[in-house]
Amino acid sequence: MIEENLLMKNSSIPFNSANIKQLFSKNFFLVIFISIPSAIIADYFNIPLAWMLGPMIATSIAALSGLKIVMPRLALSSILIILGLHIGNYIDQNLLSQMKDWIWTSIIMFFYILFSIIIVSKYLQKFSSYKQKTSIFSGAPGGLGPLLILAEYEKSDLSQVATAHLIRLIIIITLFPFLVVNFSSVDVMEIEKFNYIDQNHFNLLILLFVSIILILIFDKIKVPAPLLAGTLVASGILQINDIASYKLPEISINICLLVLGASVGCRFANKTVNEVIKNTAHSFVATGLLVFLGIIAAVIAGYFVDNNFLTLLLSYCPGGIYEVAVIAIAFDLDPNFVSFHHIIRLLIILFMVPVILKFIDKSNSKN
Repeated sequence: MIEENLLMKNSSIPFNSANIKQLFSKNFFLVIFISIPSAIIADYFNIPLAWMLGPMIATSIAALSGLKIVMPRLALSSILIILGLHIGNYIDQNLLSQMKDWIWTSIIMFFYILFSIIIVSKYLQKFSSYKQKTSIFSGAPGGLGPLLILAEYEKSDLSQVATAHLIRLIIIITLFPFLVVNFSSVDVMEIEKFNYIDQNHFNLLILLFVSIILILIFDKIKVPAPLLAGTLVASGILQINDIASYKLPEISINICLLVLGASVGCRFANKTVNEVIKNTAHSFVATGLLVFLGIIAAVIAGYFVDNNFLTLLLSYCPGGIYEVAVIAIAFDLDPNFVSFHHIIRLLIILFMVPVILKFIDKSNSKN
């Protein structure tokens, strides 16, 4: 059984009585009660991205133990808008002029996704006994929400698809921070001295209003990751034209980390320990293959753009777009570059997977 919030097709900002009630439910209060202490404990032991990894591990254990926990979609949507506003602070005229140089890295992304789907799906079919279409949905490097909707339509095994992606997500966002801390000179972003109180707070209202309008429009026309895309476009238009800009307090990054980490753990609420264990070994191998292909893509991309290797690797990382974006912010790894390429990745996946499925159907009909 797949969790409801992955398959619901209503607005990205589900402002209705059911979702508002979830904000005040004991199931959500339990998530907060588990997440805050786990984040503090992880921070005490100097675990990288403690405010994400602590809650993620704690809520995953709680969910698999049978506790009824839930992450309200309205809470998650609000946090993702805050994340978008943080990334929006990086947008300026120089960024727009750089985008023309990202055409080649976007083309590299296309081939990375194509080879990823082919290689990982073949592995899952041969060694995990996944059916052909299920293996394709499971092998795609990201886009869990849209892929689940396609998988449901194609009568594929939704549990296998969801579990494969969730285990991969946990592996990526757990290991990448340790990779940065241990093998790079990049440091976690330090809190800058900035007088947040003296800002024009009306600008924040303008940014939120325009962001919400664009999010609703993007959601209506099926733009991938509308919460992030809408907020980034709104921030870009308003800041480049000197209409409105606003810098959020850095503590809000920790709040984003906590909610995103807890939301990953909550996705295991309808899964069993046996189900997760059964998929874990093959998910490790599949993730390893995707990371290896991502490293190759990052190395090639390094010949076309002047970015450090970790930024390129994160851009081709097979993780969730929002989780990856918040990692880019936390380690100051060019969040706009990373977010742009993950939005491109979603667009390519949404285009490529249906084409591959049609090709499979035609081949099967001939046989």
